[in-house]
Amino acid sequence: MRSFIAAASAFALAACGFNGTDRDNDAGAEADRAVNATTENLADTMASHDGGDAASDVPDIPDVDARPVMQAQVVLDRQGFGPGVIDGKMGMSTENALNGFQEANGLPVTGELDEATRSKLSQWQSIPATRVVRIPADWGNEQYMRTPDEPEDQAKLERLGYQNLDERLAERFHTTVDVLKSLNPGGRPAGMMADSAAAGGASPSATATPGPTGSASPTPSPSATASGAADLAPLPSTFTAGKLIRVPNIGADRIAPGSVKDAKWQRTLQSLGVGTDQPKAAKVVVSKSKGTLKAFDQGGKLIALFTVTSGSSRDPLPLGEWKINAVAHNPPFNYNPDLFWDAEATDEKATLPPGPNGPVGVVWIDLSKEHYGIHGTPEPQTIGRAESHGCVRLTNWDAARLAQMVSTDTQVIFEK
Repeated sequence: MRSFIAAASAFALAACGFNGTDRDNDAGAEADRAVNATTENLADTMASHDGGDAASDVPDIPDVDARPVMQAQVVLDRQGFGPGVIDGKMGMSTENALNGFQEANGLPVTGELDEATRSKLSQWQSIPATRVVRIPADWGNEQYMRTPDEPEDQAKLERLGYQNLDERLAERFHTTVDVLKSLNPGGRPAGMMADSAAAGGASPSATATPGPTGSASPTPSPSATASGAADLAPLPSTFTAGKLIRVPNIGADRIAPGSVKDAKWQRTLQSLGVGTDQPKAAKVVVSKSKGTLKAFDQGGKLIALFTVTSGSSRDPLPLGEWKINAVAHNPPFNYNPDLFWDAEATDEKATLPPGPNGPVGVVWIDLSKEHYGIHGTPEPQTIGRAESHGCVRLTNWDAARLAQMVSTDTQVIFEK
């Protein structure tokens, strides 16, 4: 599944400030890959199990709503046409995804759920908009902590991970915490009767609180408190480990055994609900005006489309044709305030640790245009709605998918 890894290269990035490599080489990689994995699918225990049985301890709880837009979003997401944050609403990213799906299938490109598009999507009508999963018990043992505002404080951490269990869940299912709350009124999956809370659903009073006893918010480790424990206290969580939760029914999350050599990268794919069965891209085209990234196969067929943020008036997207030098998974970030027009005057250079809440998220795709790349983000809801420092930003899950599609042979074009 992996095209390649930058094992010993150092990438310099002026506009985005990156310098790092993927350095996963754990001795216990084989054992680590088995954690929270199913027998034939190395995704976590909340995997979609399309065409198979769901986890035996998860009851069948039909949804109370049809959610037609969300159903279309999860199908588009599964097919490689990313609707961005899955929220059940028509918006720019969903329209872009529909445009891509329509183009790839020879339909009129309208960006709407019109009759022709609905007819084509009907072959996946058996895929429900949502499903119910049980949050893994060991998610309550994770070290969640706030991301400090200042780079110098971020640099003191070992990892820029999730700020609480809620945030981790939202990214796992390509959505937001607010959407998860709407799918789980009163802390229970929509459709679950109040008297069935004993079956494992969260009760309205099950909201986790920060502190040593909160299963969703353990006390930060000693190494994480260097910049002040109060500053790093995990954000309060609505959901708790071991409980049932209704989530968007994202799929395409199967991780084939033996396909990933680096244990940490596999865990990243698990945490993002991204599988290893990805098509290969011969060409990638980023459109500044449309705010999209298109991937094409060797025959020129459109195989994927993602909404992106690409540059700004101060740091414009460098139009032209570029090559891919290398890809880094879970990269650290070299922060150089001299390269950022909006940096504080008191900021100093710092190496920030890797993690989904790092400035470039979980992926850095280094380009032949010096100082520029394609990468993830800690703020998926801002994609297409906020400016970047010249680079191309995607959601972490779309970046992880794209990272498996490209290679050094992939052509990259930035156009108006």
